[in-house]
Amino acid sequence: MNDGSVPLSGTAIAVPDRADPVRRAFRVPMLAWVTSVGLLVIAVLASLAVGAVDLPLGGVALATLDALPLLDLDTGLDDRQLVIFQQWRLPRVVLAGLVGASLSWSGAAYQGVFRNPLADPFLLGVGAGAGLGATAVVVFGLDVGWGPIASIPAGAFVGALGAASLAFWLGRLAGGSSAALLLAGVASASFFTAVQTFLQQRNADTLRIVYSWLQGSLGTAGWSEVRLLAPYTVIGGALVVAHRRHLDVLRVGEAEARSLGADPVRIRVTLIVVASLLTAAAVSVSGLISFVGLVVPHAIRLVVGSSYRIVVPLSGLVGAAFLIGADVVARTVLSPAELPIGVVTAFIGAPFFGLILARSRGGFR
Repeated sequence: MNDGSVPLSGTAIAVPDRADPVRRAFRVPMLAWVTSVGLLVIAVLASLAVGAVDLPLGGVALATLDALPLLDLDTGLDDRQLVIFQQWRLPRVVLAGLVGASLSWSGAAYQGVFRNPLADPFLLGVGAGAGLGATAVVVFGLDVGWGPIASIPAGAFVGALGAASLAFWLGRLAGGSSAALLLAGVASASFFTAVQTFLQQRNADTLRIVYSWLQGSLGTAGWSEVRLLAPYTVIGGALVVAHRRHLDVLRVGEAEARSLGADPVRIRVTLIVVASLLTAAAVSVSGLISFVGLVVPHAIRLVVGSSYRIVVPLSGLVGAAFLIGADVVARTVLSPAELPIGVVTAFIGAPFFGLILARSRGGFR
């Protein structure tokens, strides 16, 4: 007797797999995680092995593992190669990864807070403030370094925080809305850029030093810069990741966010402060590196969707891989000379930005 659950004939009947939607929900994020980690590993190994003096890839991989605690491996590298690896390549790779992750997390936070996929880390005038701070140090010969940290990064950090603070203060005076903060950022950037231009014109002999810094470079990267930036990247990145669900809530609008029990004002203020600190710390040790915070979160959004639960954590991994890879290009394309890394990211980011604008005819996601 047939109860209707088994076909009478031998012909197989396709039964819908109720688990398919669940599998599909996890398949893309899992693939994205694996791909992001793979890109980061490839970028790190390539950056450690390739340069003016090429190092054996196997030795580089073993030396990287040997740098971890409790491991004592025979890397096969001679003393000269070990010095290059430990004193030059490794701190530069770590710093590039920290800068890339910081700018990408900052860009993702700004894009979520302002509900604008074209927002970037320099939105509130942080770049202009950093430029003025660096220019002031060079022009006036200020010795304001923090211990082993050079005076230019210290001045850039102070200037970046000053510009972001001015923009935030003006935005709050104007009501604190997203539009008010955006306009305040424009005003702050314009003011700091004007002062910087005035100082440069009055001190033309300093233009080359300032210009070199403004283009972005990791050529002087060392462990002191890593120690300066690492706490900001770790703590700031953790805070942005912790607020990733709140960014999804902000996407539906402030009224809806309040109805869901969230405090949009507190979330916005927290993320703006954290993102500004991340950006200020990053540019203070690397100079102005454009497009990283704009391109990376947006590219991830195009691949895995618009949920910040996935976009934010992946931004840190892909941002680190992207800037490490860009640094490899900067070091090798004109070897033995070095191309400013900001030029490399602009070459990559500008065409991508054009594609974003072309795609925006149908509206942003």
